[in-house]
Amino acid sequence: MEAFLGKTGQLLALAALFGALAGCSGSAPSVAPNAEPAKNPTLVERLEARAEARAEAKAEAEAAAAAKAKAATPDPAPQVESIALPVWNAPEVSLQPSELAEARKAADKALAEDRLYRDAEDAIPLYLAILALQPQDRAAQRGLDKARQRLRAQATALMAQPENQRQALAQAAEIAGVAVALAPEGKAEQALQQRIAVARRLLALNRAGEQALRQHQFGEDGGGAQAAFREVLATDPLNSRARQGLAAVESGLIRRAEYAAAMESDFDAAARWLDKATTIRGEAVTLKDARARIENIRTAQLDALREGGLRDLVSSKGLKDAQLKLAQAERIALPGDRTVVLLRERIELVTHYGSFRPGQVFSDALADGSRGPQMVVVPYGSFQMGAAEGEIGSSDAERPQHQVRFERGFAMSITEVTVADFRRFVEAAKARPRATRRGHSIVYDERSGNFIRRSGVDWQSDYNGAKAAPNSPVMHVSVRDAEAYATWLSEQTGRYYRLPSESEFEYALRAGSQGRYPWGRSMTPPENSGNFTGSLDVSPSGRHWNNAFIGYGDGFWGTAPVAMFRANAWGLHDVSGNVSEWVADCWHASYRRAPADGAAWYNPGCRQRVIRGGNWANAPEQTRAAWRQSQDSDVTSARIGFRLVRGI
Repeated sequence: MEAFLGKTGQLLALAALFGALAGCSGSAPSVAPNAEPAKNPTLVERLEARAEARAEAKAEAEAAAAAKAKAATPDPAPQVESIALPVWNAPEVSLQPSELAEARKAADKALAEDRLYRDAEDAIPLYLAILALQPQDRAAQRGLDKARQRLRAQATALMAQPENQRQALAQAAEIAGVAVALAPEGKAEQALQQRIAVARRLLALNRAGEQALRQHQFGEDGGGAQAAFREVLATDPLNSRARQGLAAVESGLIRRAEYAAAMESDFDAAARWLDKATTIRGEAVTLKDARARIENIRTAQLDALREGGLRDLVSSKGLKDAQLKLAQAERIALPGDRTVVLLRERIELVTHYGSFRPGQVFSDALADGSRGPQMVVVPYGSFQMGAAEGEIGSSDAERPQHQVRFERGFAMSITEVTVADFRRFVEAAKARPRATRRGHSIVYDERSGNFIRRSGVDWQSDYNGAKAAPNSPVMHVSVRDAEAYATWLSEQTGRYYRLPSESEFEYALRAGSQGRYPWGRSMTPPENSGNFTGSLDVSPSGRHWNNAFIGYGDGFWGTAPVAMFRANAWGLHDVSGNVSEWVADCWHASYRRAPADGAAWYNPGCRQRVIRGGNWANAPEQTRAAWRQSQDSDVTSARIGFRLVRGI
């Protein structure tokens, strides 16, 4: 069994094995696996060894499978000992006519003492010697008949003897040989000799089968113990020794199955062994019990793999170990096993999201105990970035359209960074953002309807230069101000915050859609979908947009407080409206050679940066999902803010 379990798993596997083997009971003798296992290394060591030698093991397995497919090699035929019938020759007796009376007395005495045939002084040799001298000697003939009866009785008794059968049958064969020698045509003697020959043959076959059992030659593919026992039963269907031998063959195959399951985690091999065991006596109760035990072993191993894998996933470095356990679980599990499904799902989550889940909302604690911006976990995946050829309103800067894949999810702030969020940074870090140092920024002028530079405007100001509400998106910040805030937040939380890459921003903005606009292909935004330029919007002095989404109104002229509108499919507010946002990339005039893995395309020292996402004052074509624009890194404006991304 591959090492995957740790100490707990080892105990589970061994307990399952011992429990399984303990359940295999009956009168059949115990049979060990086909090869005596060497001293087992620890389960962990075995997994590492298998991982290192996987290619070699696979090659060996393929070679073995090919050889087996070419020609299955049965076990050798059992070696049956020789059982030739003995031939008796009477001991030579030297007898004179004058010694007949004395010989009769000696023969009768030997008969009474059951000394029948071995020596010249025994009954049968003496009677034969008497009859050789005096063929009509009726007393000698009667004595010889009694001796033949005694021989048959002794042989029959020996055949029925349950102990030391081999020696008893050999002696019975010897006695029968004497009886046949005395009466070559005697039907009783011939029948006795035939019964003894059959009994000796069956005994030899049983002994050969048992020897094959001891050598673990079960004969599942021919030959071996099974062949010997079946030959016995073909002659004597009720032969208890052969029936017990077949039960032992079945038990041996079951134990091989349990060994394959418990010690090698090879449940395919276990099933094959059980199928072979089924050919012995059919689907007997022992087979049903064995299948249940093996499924219990499988369940115990899968449970241990699942628990071990879940424990591994708690550690930041345990993913590889958990993946090894998943591979092992997939190898031994039946299709659709819930344990494998659960472990695979958890590993996939950790692989792509660490300790988070897609859609999870969280915030990190700052050093003073307050909370940072709320973040939501964006799912991993891929999308087509940029504008397709022929997209209305697009430019070459948005092409070529290309595939970007994120192998791991990331967390993005649910809203744009607010004035209140930014204030904590400024006050704690004693920061002086760009507009504060410079003393002015770009605002919307209601009287002229244009964007103008106005003194005294900085991050605390609204789109028109008035004091901004705490829950308004922070504006009038440069990209370097945004990066400074991200650095401070990282120091406060111990987590890595940064500006999103351009591809991360567009991926989050589209949220799984692929139309011209963030919401799809419709020329009019869905109701309550964001702060855009709508034909129904009216400024405080009664102005309307000259270029706007027809029939749309959001109730705001200028920025709106964050999260006033419905979130997109991934739980993000205002990604495509309210204010445009700084991203981490430097400006490039097209996507040629752009990263395909979601990373920022950044050149150290670059001044031209990128803003993404439509804003409250953008024309409809600038609200497209692929729209992008270059801005100097020092620019501050009432139309630009930012949000952050955090690694997970």
